[in-house]
Amino acid sequence: MTSSEALLSDARHGDSQAWTPQLWAILIVLGGALCLDALDVSMIGVALPSIRSALGLSTSSLQWIVSGYVLGYGGLLLLGGRAADLLGRRRVFLVALAVFALVSVLGGLVSDPGLLIAARFVKGVAAAFTAPASMSLLTTTFPEGPMRNRAFSVYTVFGASGFSLGLVLSGLLTEISWRWTLLVPAPVAALVLVAAIRLIPRGERATRAGRKFDIPGALTITAAMLLLVYTVVSAQQAGWGSARTIGSFAAVAGLFAVFTAIERRSRDPLVPFGIFGSRALRRANIGAVTLFGTYISFQFLVTQYLQTLAGWSAVSTALAFLPAGVMVVLLSTRMGSLLGRFGPGPLTALAFTCLLIAYVVFLRAGVRPDYPAVMLPATLLIGLAFGLGFSSLTVAATAGIPDAEQGLAASLFQTSFQVGGAVVLAVVTAVVDASGAARVVSPAATLTAYRPALILITAVAAVGALVALSGLRRQRDLPAGPGREPAVRPGDLAVAGDLAVAGDLAASGGELAGSGGELAGCVAAPAAVTVRQPARDGTAG
Repeated sequence: MTSSEALLSDARHGDSQAWTPQLWAILIVLGGALCLDALDVSMIGVALPSIRSALGLSTSSLQWIVSGYVLGYGGLLLLGGRAADLLGRRRVFLVALAVFALVSVLGGLVSDPGLLIAARFVKGVAAAFTAPASMSLLTTTFPEGPMRNRAFSVYTVFGASGFSLGLVLSGLLTEISWRWTLLVPAPVAALVLVAAIRLIPRGERATRAGRKFDIPGALTITAAMLLLVYTVVSAQQAGWGSARTIGSFAAVAGLFAVFTAIERRSRDPLVPFGIFGSRALRRANIGAVTLFGTYISFQFLVTQYLQTLAGWSAVSTALAFLPAGVMVVLLSTRMGSLLGRFGPGPLTALAFTCLLIAYVVFLRAGVRPDYPAVMLPATLLIGLAFGLGFSSLTVAATAGIPDAEQGLAASLFQTSFQVGGAVVLAVVTAVVDASGAARVVSPAATLTAYRPALILITAVAAVGALVALSGLRRQRDLPAGPGREPAVRPGDLAVAGDLAVAGDLAASGGELAGSGGELAGCVAAPAAVTVRQPARDGTAG
């Protein structure tokens, strides 16, 4: 065993609680990968109006630049996690980073909309392998408890910083050319790749032990998700009651049925369905769909509103979203103590209450944007919602899950964020098209066409709030039976498990915080709170 491997082995077994320079280096490299993903997602959002004008895209086609990435990411996340387990986390991480860098260059050079969407999809696939690999590298390097809690706090700041930096850079670069927003992630990925090769030790050799990839399951679920979003997006042109639309929805249902059959018969299923016995996990995944789905749709509409309708520049639009990131950074270093004191249930309920109020506030928007009275309060509330909601949902999704299924629970949570976001965005885009936004000419008529989509976003957020409140009621009413701990108690939980998810925090907003060696000194360790593992059954959570 090399000295690097010995150091990591000691850390994993709790024999060394010292934050050595090598551990900081590994954490910074893994945080850099999260920062890269956040940077890419935030930069493309502000550049969408310029891409639309340059390539002559419709609203429904434009959303595929976002959805293509999200679907490649979310559709293959589960397979990416299994690949990291079977082929080796370091190997999968390095190969996926190299693919990410290459496709970033190709995406920035192409001029055909189809090729651009294809490049975005492949980039999402690469991110689907880097995300679980980096998360498992982090969890196997830092032992559960205060050391891992602190590592996740630092890791979260990297993702949030990447998103805010992406907002600022995208505004500046879009003024030059939208292509730079697609090209900039390439050298960042290359830098992270070189650092990872040098700093992440090889560790133990992966052993497959007779296990195999669930390729049929992965292909089936990816095809189902792609067809679902395509059907929703194209239903306006084809007609919601047309044979094509109805047939496509039937095909989606058939693919989900085939996926279920494959998983039930597979020796190594992509998704063992027994994990859904946890009500807390189910609520967390519904929360992930509504939280990310509403925000990515809101950002999509508000970007069009500010730049196309109100004539704001790309820089002004980017800065308009920045306060949400500042709110996230202020909360990220306090979430450990907040979760230890209150538990994930109350924080999730508060997060969705803030989210719902934010969207209700923005419904007051007029033809001329009122930033102090409408846009700023809504943005700050969204930042508060993400700062509280993302961490609390993550803890709820992984609490009480056996160690052997922690990676699966985290992957399901990530998938809910990504695919749920794509589906909600597709529905919102279809509503915009159905309202005639592409055909109206006056600003007032355009805003009127946007309003049904904004109401839909608000309604989806209300669903998330109801689910969060139902969790609070069940947590209060559930008795502690003989020989069983209460399902979840505030003091039992900490920021343990997979707290920061790559593509998810990217879309949730972020903040310009320090990085590198400065970050090591400015992030304090959260309170040392333990995680109690309640029995996972049909009533837990």
